[in-house]
Amino acid sequence: MKIVLASASPRRKELLQLIGLEPEVIPADIEEAALPGEEVDAFLRRLAIAKGLAVYHKRFFHALLVSADTVVRLDGSLIGKPASRDEAGSMLSRLSGRRHEVLTGLALLHEGETTFAISRTLVQFKELKAGEIGHYLERGEFMDKAGAYAIQGRAAVFVERIEGCYFNVMGFPLNLFYRMLGERGVNLYG
Repeated sequence: MKIVLASASPRRKELLQLIGLEPEVIPADIEEAALPGEEVDAFLRRLAIAKGLAVYHKRFFHALLVSADTVVRLDGSLIGKPASRDEAGSMLSRLSGRRHEVLTGLALLHEGETTFAISRTLVQFKELKAGEIGHYLERGEFMDKAGAYAIQGRAAVFVERIEGCYFNVMGFPLNLFYRMLGERGVNLYG
């Protein structure tokens, strides 16, 4: 079955390749802002499905179209991708010494059917010193990352522990994806 990934995220493509898949990548061009008063589950559902539909309707009715969106939630507020270095520093300062939740909404579209699920992972950060944040920001790794960090990069040293799927924090929950495929009767490994 042809797999199409409606995402510009190189990490999502790499994670699918990690499990032996070679998706065609076609990023969706949609607005990724939460609506006023929108709950996080509704936001992720709306965005993940909208990304998929934006690509799906083009020519992929018979392909398995995969779309996802990842956010960080702290104290009930969503933390998306930083627009600037200063905003990234502010995000990391807020996460310092605290536990936050990483949520990824995952949608699969195939032949008129859409399935959706959310993966949730708790992440505990160590107390961060201003110098640590500054050093991290100098490397530019925060760009295009929900919460301004990449767990698989230099920010790995900020993480004291996680509860849940590590790959979810990278932006694509492989176990959830595999289970969703199984529910559709698709078995990657025989």
